[in-house]
Amino acid sequence: MASLALTSPPGVKVPSYLASSSSSLFSRSSISNSAEIAWYMGLELGKISIKRFADGEVYVQLKESVRGCDVFLVQPTCTPTNEILMELLIMVDACRRASAKKVTAVIPYFGYARADRKTQGRESIAAKLVANLITEAGADRVLACDLHSGQSMGYFDIPVDHVYCQPVILDYLASKSISSKDLVVVSPDVGGVARARAFAKKLSDAPLAIVDKRRHGHNVAEVMNLIGDVKGKVAVMVDDMIDTAGTIVKGAALLHEEGACEVYACCTHAVFSPPAIERLSSGLLQEVIVTNTLPVAEKNYFPQLTILSVANLLGETIWRVHDDSSVSSIFL
Repeated sequence: MASLALTSPPGVKVPSYLASSSSSLFSRSSISNSAEIAWYMGLELGKISIKRFADGEVYVQLKESVRGCDVFLVQPTCTPTNEILMELLIMVDACRRASAKKVTAVIPYFGYARADRKTQGRESIAAKLVANLITEAGADRVLACDLHSGQSMGYFDIPVDHVYCQPVILDYLASKSISSKDLVVVSPDVGGVARARAFAKKLSDAPLAIVDKRRHGHNVAEVMNLIGDVKGKVAVMVDDMIDTAGTIVKGAALLHEEGACEVYACCTHAVFSPPAIERLSSGLLQEVIVTNTLPVAEKNYFPQLTILSVANLLGETIWRVHDDSSVSSIFL
């Protein structure tokens, strides 16, 4: 199946990834097919063809002219991460060689963002490497959602628009009519305190609790203790992503031990690497609230899962970038 692109009369073109090798992963719940963004923006989807040679090399051809146009490539760097990242780089190169006026890489989920610093000797800072690759491929700007850490923006030598998806989750929680006096926002680790504090402030200035965690290796976490009071409260755990769900589930178990009556898990990026689904559906969590910055396969659905769309948020941001309007004012 061909890849897709948003097109508008004033010269906005928004190609998006929908490669045949992974099309079965994409559904209406994911903005990866760009249909929801196109619907919000009132635009038609343009065309781009992505194929594979027999040895796995990626072939990209734009199926319409982008000469002198403002091009937005929508591509979350999700599984299979390396292949999709390579597709993004080649699409950027194709647009540049087709004389696009400006190319913006819209990356709802920025892969390799966790490798943003050296914590041990002889480690790579892969986030910086990927930023260099995107820049050298010819992108003029990057638009990304909820980066793992804000410092990743500094790895790019081109402008970065950081889109915060918290408003979408906050609106959903507000619709549940949970009393503010019964709420407590929980950071699953010390590194996420700033994110949780900002979330708590916008959630009726709810109190904050912190799970003190010791990590012994990648995707391996051990919960030590809880800082704060959750007894008799509805605990809302906030993180940027859920990968194997070890941190979230161990944190939820601790919160129940400390007297929380209900535990909700909220995150932007539903990475859901095995055995995340088994852990999340174990009954410890009242609800798992995620956004569709990543495609979630139907086989990974479970009763407690709620997927919220950020297509309107991204569509509005794309318009503002194109019109040279303020993006930060969206989140005030």
